[in-house]
Amino acid sequence: MALRRVLGLGGALGRRSCCSKRPLPPDFVEALRAVVGGPNVSTAMAVREQHGHDESMHVCAPPDAVVWPQAVGQVQELAALCYRCRVPMVPFGTGTGLEGGVNAVQGGVCFDLSRMDAIAELSLEDFSVTVEPGVTRKALNSHLRGTGLWFPVDPGADASLCGMAATGASGTNAVRYGTMRPNVLNLRVVLPDGRLLHTAGPGRQARKRAAGYDLTSLFVGSEGTLGFLTQATLRLHPLPEATAATTATFPSVRAAVSCTVQVLQAAVPVARIEFLDEVMVGACSRFSGLELPVAATLLLELHGSQHGLAEQQRQAEEIVRLNGGSSLAWAEEPEERGRLWAMRHSAWYAALALRPGCQGYSTDVCVPISRLPDVVVETKQDLQDSGLTGPMVGHVGDGNFHCLLVFDPQDPAEAQRVHAFTQRLGRRALAAGGTCTGEHGVGLGKRALLLEELGQEGLDTLRRIKAALDPHNLMNPGKVL
Repeated sequence: MALRRVLGLGGALGRRSCCSKRPLPPDFVEALRAVVGGPNVSTAMAVREQHGHDESMHVCAPPDAVVWPQAVGQVQELAALCYRCRVPMVPFGTGTGLEGGVNAVQGGVCFDLSRMDAIAELSLEDFSVTVEPGVTRKALNSHLRGTGLWFPVDPGADASLCGMAATGASGTNAVRYGTMRPNVLNLRVVLPDGRLLHTAGPGRQARKRAAGYDLTSLFVGSEGTLGFLTQATLRLHPLPEATAATTATFPSVRAAVSCTVQVLQAAVPVARIEFLDEVMVGACSRFSGLELPVAATLLLELHGSQHGLAEQQRQAEEIVRLNGGSSLAWAEEPEERGRLWAMRHSAWYAALALRPGCQGYSTDVCVPISRLPDVVVETKQDLQDSGLTGPMVGHVGDGNFHCLLVFDPQDPAEAQRVHAFTQRLGRRALAAGGTCTGEHGVGLGKRALLLEELGQEGLDTLRRIKAALDPHNLMNPGKVL
């Protein structure tokens, strides 16, 4: 309660007293069972609580019922039923989000789409695949093994691909392959009243189009507030012929981040370039059992042909040396590279292990590359001045970095320092021409900063779009706007 009181977020962190929660209509649960069958509906408190939170610090807000549709027609029937009865609807994938996106702050029905897990269509010649919302990124890449193709967007967690589209996810490979937005070609969406929309037209998977408004991009990043993403057609990429990864340590945070900017300016086609400050390196080393020097560090990965890779390595080594970085030892075997990236992907849990029993919150600002060194250095100093535990890690190749704040939610003074720091960081990013969220989404916690970022007219435009598609505010209410 101390955290909620100090941050002033009340219901945004799960308390429903500020929301217009209505009880479910009589016989409504039986109507749900009539659509999907009794075993695919649950009102058990344990199940509801499991679906009332994600990986974020936001307090659990359980739905009134959970349903597991297994076909798009069932999603349409369920949505139409909820729409007629004015019952809120919350989509649920794997629950790995970081902004409270699945918390049912007004109750209602949670649609768990994990049992819709078909890989409906794979076109090797067109470099595309169509998946249902229960398919995760690891499951897709396992299915693609042996085809010479892969789906590179990698947020770390084994998230559902439609969930990744809903939050506009990205990750370590975004600097080379882009975020979810350019990698989604088409979406099949069940609208709040049960109607079916194909955002690029039924069956279409063109790699570019100029036909009308870009409805696909509208729904990518909509965080479940406009409809259910029940199918996604995704762009696939060829597996690189050769891959090499390495770590480089630097005398300071500024040197490491400046090296990143210079690597990009030199047009070295890096596939991954990740930053860890010395606190994060120490935490990851202890958590993963890898021995790394405790210093500001870059993790780099290069993709290409055997011949091209050698030239990329030479360029990277020269730029690292010019910035005072360590000599590089390249890992080219999959097992060695796998251990390195497993360490990076465990950063969240490594940070939490610094203070067992405490909670974590990840910031998510993204700034223009030219402003990145100054913003990171200023943020590092702010962390130290605030007396907070907040190891820094980031996809610095596209200007996105995180402070993984670990704090005692029962300590009001520390909670206040966390809140003040996150507000300063968000506004620092906005002042630098950046955004308050590069990949996690707005969810419950960043709505005030969204107004500052877009301005009143921008926010009003979003509200008009929302009202046109969801006039009764039933789709994931309380999020984004």
